[in-house]
Amino acid sequence: MDLQQKIRSIPASPGVYLYKNAEGEVIYVGKAKSLRHRISSYFHEGRVADAKTGTLVREAVDVDYIVVANNKEALALENHLIKQRQPRFNILLRDDKTYPYVKLTLGERYPRVYVTRRLRKDGSAYYGPYFPANLAYRIVDLIHRNFLVPSCTVDLNRSHPRPCLQFYIGRCLGPCVAGLTTPEIYQEAVRDVKLFLEGRQSDLSQSLRERMARAAESQEFERAAKYRDLISTVEQLQEKQRIAAAEGDDADVFGYHFENGMLAVNLFHMRGGRVLDRREFFWEDLPELEIDDGGMGVPTRPAEQSSALGFIPDEFFSSLLKQLYIGQPYVPRNIYVPVDFEDREMLEELLSEQLAGEGTRLTRVHILNPQRGDKRSLIDLAASNAKQLYDQRFRIMKPNAHAIQEALQDALGLPEPPRRIECFDISHIQGAETVASMVVWEDGKMKKSDYRKFIIRTVDGVDDFASMREVVTRRYQRIQEEKKEMPSLIVIDGGLGQLSAAAAALSSLQIINQPLAAIAKREEIIYVCGQENQPVVLDHHSPVLHLVQLIRDEAHRFAVTFHRKRRQIRDRSTELREVPGVGERTTRRLLEHFGSLQAVKQANVAALSAVVTKSQAEAILQHFNK
Repeated sequence: MDLQQKIRSIPASPGVYLYKNAEGEVIYVGKAKSLRHRISSYFHEGRVADAKTGTLVREAVDVDYIVVANNKEALALENHLIKQRQPRFNILLRDDKTYPYVKLTLGERYPRVYVTRRLRKDGSAYYGPYFPANLAYRIVDLIHRNFLVPSCTVDLNRSHPRPCLQFYIGRCLGPCVAGLTTPEIYQEAVRDVKLFLEGRQSDLSQSLRERMARAAESQEFERAAKYRDLISTVEQLQEKQRIAAAEGDDADVFGYHFENGMLAVNLFHMRGGRVLDRREFFWEDLPELEIDDGGMGVPTRPAEQSSALGFIPDEFFSSLLKQLYIGQPYVPRNIYVPVDFEDREMLEELLSEQLAGEGTRLTRVHILNPQRGDKRSLIDLAASNAKQLYDQRFRIMKPNAHAIQEALQDALGLPEPPRRIECFDISHIQGAETVASMVVWEDGKMKKSDYRKFIIRTVDGVDDFASMREVVTRRYQRIQEEKKEMPSLIVIDGGLGQLSAAAAALSSLQIINQPLAAIAKREEIIYVCGQENQPVVLDHHSPVLHLVQLIRDEAHRFAVTFHRKRRQIRDRSTELREVPGVGERTTRRLLEHFGSLQAVKQANVAALSAVVTKSQAEAILQHFNK
C-alpha cells in the first residue's frame, strides 16, 4: 500500500501521527483532532509550496498513527514522542539546565535526604524543584542542623564501630552505630522532615509542641529545649512563606528575541512575587514551524507568511510549553507568554489535571497572554533580557568574570557561584615517575602561588584511578588538619573513572556535599558527581566551557612540566649513581649545585670537594675520565 492509499484508510479520530523517511527514522511528530484530515492536508497544493512542509513531504515515505480517546491525550502523547524520538522537523527543547529536588529515601531502613536532579521511581519522596538551585542545598543543610537526618553514603544496614564527623558536630542522629539512637527516634525525625518538606509547618509545629509538653512533664528538659528551638525555626520559616504568599503568586514569564534565523528565549521564575531565577534557551538552526490548520485540513496561515516570518511564535510557544511542563511534578499557577496559541486552553486543562493527580492543593493553571499593565511589562522585561542573551551568545560578546561564575553555577548546579576552583591532573609515561598537579583558579584568575605538585608514592605501575584517589586524599586530608576552607568546586582532568576515584577519596575523609566534576578530554563533556547519568554538554562557544578548559589545560601543563623535570633528574642521576660511593642524596646535591650533569663532568677535584668529600670527588673525576 502506497502512502496516499494509507492516508485514505486513516480514521477521522483524534490522535498522533509520525512521519518516517526511507531509513525508517521518525522525522516529524504531530497531533490532530482528525488524523485523516490533518495528514491529507500536507499534500494540498498550497502546503507543498511551503519550504518546510514541502521538504517534509518529499522525505516522508511512510506515516504511522496512534488513535487516542480525546485531544488532551493526543497533546500528552505528542509531547512524549517528541522527547523520545527527537524528530528533526519538530522544535526540540535544547537546555542543559535542570533544577534540583530534595530526595527523601523513604524506602531505606534509616531514610536520608539528598539533593538530586534525577527523578526515579525508587520509593523515595521528591520535593521541588527549587529556585534558585542553591535553595535545595540550603534546605538540606537546615534539615541536617535541625532534624539531624543525614546525607551520607554510609551503609546503614549494618552497625559500625564509630560514627562519622557529622555526628560529632551535631548534624546526624548516628544511626550507623548501635546505641546512639533508636529506630523510633529516627522515624520521628523522618516524619518531621516529611511534614517540613511538604509545607505542612502548622501540623509540624503542633506535633513539636505536644512533644515538648510531654518532655517537660517527664522532666527531660534538654529534649524539651531542643523541641522549643525547632518550633522557633519552623515558625520563622512559616512567617517568611506567609509574607511571600502575600506579595504575589508563583508565575513563569517568557520573552524571546528572533533574528537571522537564530532564537533566544528568556524565562523568569517568579515565586512569591519575586524573580528568583531565570532560564535561557537558544536555537541556532531553528526549523521552520508548520502552518497549523487546527487539525481540520484548512491552513490558518498562507505559506508565504511563514517564509516571511522565518518562524511562527505561537506555534513555537505551544511546542515549548508542552515540553517544559507536561509530566513535571510542579507547574506554577500562572504562565505568561508573549503570544496566544490555539491549544492554550487544552494545555491549561491538561496541566491542571496533572497537578490534581499529583495531590497538590493547586488545581488550576492559567496560561495568559497579557496585552497591557504590569504583567505585560514583565513579558517586555523578559524579552529585553532575551535580546541581551542573544547578543551575548550570537554576537560573541565576552561576558565579565562574575557573569561566567554565575553561568558556571547554573550549568553545573552549584550551590553558589564558584569563587575558588582546584583542578587535578595525573602525568606519567607507562607508569614511570607518576606525578600529579593541582592548579587554582580564584576570583577570575589563576593563582599560581597556591599551585601544588605531588609525587605519587603508594601506586605501582599504571593506575590513574588509584593515583587520583591518593592525591585527592592527601590534599584534603591536609586541608582538614589545617582547618582551612574547601574550594567552591573541584575539577578532575579525566572521565567517569577519575571522577569516581576522587569521589571515593572525599567519601573516605567524610567530606559530603562537596561540588566535584570531571571534564573528559576528547568529548569535552563535563560529568558532575551525583548526576553522572546526565553529563553537561556545553556549546563549544560557551564561555563556561572555555573557563573549565583553561583550568584543565593549565593543570595538564603544570603536571607535564613537573613530570618532565622529574624524568630529567632521573636520567641525569643514572650515570652519577654508577660512581662508587655516590648515592641518591649526593647525586641530588651535585645536580642542584652545578645545575647539570655536563657541569659536574667539567668540574675539577677542588670544585667537587665543595659539595662532596675529597674521596667522592676523586672517584667522580676518575669515573668520567674513563
